Amino acid sequence: MAEDDYNYKKAYLREKAARDQLEVLLEDKTRKLFCANQELKEKLSMLKSQQVTIMQTDKMATLGTLSAGVAHEINNPLAYVMSNVESIKYFKPTLHSLMQISKQFIDKSISASELEAQLVKLDQETNIDFILEDLDELLGDTHEGLQRIAAIVNNLLNFARPKNNLLAMADITESLNGAIKLLANQLKSCQVECDYEELPLSYCNLSAINQVFVNILLNAKYACDLVDGKQGKIVIKLFSDEKNIYIEIADNGCGMDEQTKSHIFEPFYTTKPVGKGTGMGMAIVYNVLKEHNGSIEVESELGEGTLMRCTMPITLMPESSLN
Repeated sequence: MAEDDYNYKKAYLREKAARDQLEVLLEDKTRKLFCANQELKEKLSMLKSQQVTIMQTDKMATLGTLSAGVAHEINNPLAYVMSNVESIKYFKPTLHSLMQISKQFIDKSISASELEAQLVKLDQETNIDFILEDLDELLGDTHEGLQRIAAIVNNLLNFARPKNNLLAMADITESLNGAIKLLANQLKSCQVECDYEELPLSYCNLSAINQVFVNILLNAKYACDLVDGKQGKIVIKLFSDEKNIYIEIADNGCGMDEQTKSHIFEPFYTTKPVGKGTGMGMAIVYNVLKEHNGSIEVESELGEGTLMRCTMPITLMPESSLN
């Protein structure tokens, strides 16, 4: 009986030692796993921060490409606004005289007959009817020109601001219209056709999608410019079904061979000359669509043009994957 107790105690101690060893080993592995998980979280956060920085850097590089065209777009309305203001300044003495005469009559320092005489004289010298008609047109044109300048600047700000975490229910058509307005000067060498269907609102980052449109349209325009003696044409289609929104942008430019197609979404890959592209445009397009649980397909042949087809699921509420 004593021997059985001894054997039982020995087995118990052996099992306890093994169990303690396993617990120490498990605790050690758990600690290492926790540390590795924390390190992964930090690296993921760093990668996301770097991605935001890269996207913003590409935006700034794209703005550099757009700057000459934007300056031209602003200079046109600015020129006639300045011209109209100069014309209005020419009318200033007449308007000043009218107000002085009116004030004198109100203060009863001149009679009604003197008022009439001075007004007739002023009309003969300056043609008040012409001023009234021209002033209305000048002010209307000036207001329109300033609105155009404000719209151009607003489009630039919407594109340039780092809104990479701004997610909201939005109409993607709004993003496309903003991109086309922003690229108005660049795209004027191409015939641009738009075929829109009414799209449902979707939970998305409209600023990032704007960058998708800008990058694809700039590539399409560049491809068209490489074909001599042929009118560039870009066809944009927006449509949807019950589950997805589809964006198709086709051009009749130079097209791509299989090797180029296999690399276009790689960071820093570009077929443009040095200084003409960052090589990040299509990589950003791919990542933005991926973040929206979407995809992009490319159909292209050398000399025949290119079709970019983007698919995005219609999202009615925030998803944890959209960060």
